[in-house]
Amino acid sequence: MEIKNIKVFSLITNNKLRVTSMKIREMTIKDYDQVYKLWESVGIVMKRSDRKEEIDRMIKRNPYTCLVGLKDSEIISVVMGGFDGRRGYVHHLAVKTSYQNNGYGRQMMDELADRFKELKVIKIHLFVEENNKKVKEFYDNIGFKERTDLSDFSKKLL
Repeated sequence: MEIKNIKVFSLITNNKLRVTSMKIREMTIKDYDQVYKLWESVGIVMKRSDRKEEIDRMIKRNPYTCLVGLKDSEIISVVMGGFDGRRGYVHHLAVKTSYQNNGYGRQMMDELADRFKELKVIKIHLFVEENNKKVKEFYDNIGFKERTDLSDFSKKLL
């Protein structure tokens, strides 16, 4: 399992630069309890597909693109990337509230994008709840564009 030590630079008051670091590694099912608590703490609505056995299937299918970010031994960020052979899909990016607005979310997305590029992913898609303006603004700020030409359709199978 590859572990990257990422330095995160953020501008703080009086134009001073703060440097912090985070290690990024591939997620394992052993991380599930910490990750689940992180998702809940930031308001991600957990559904049936977020149960441990479903996340385990996701990790097994996409071991290279399901990532956690750590400070010391604490998971402070997570993102799950899925790949269908052409496109990449982002699921459940989260950064612990006390670490938000410091560049960690961007670093997780940059690392995921680098891994998707290695897999020759053509385009990345993600879904944001319509009323979540803060998250929409985050993705817009890191280069994603909201599509208004498509409608999302879902169908439950199980």
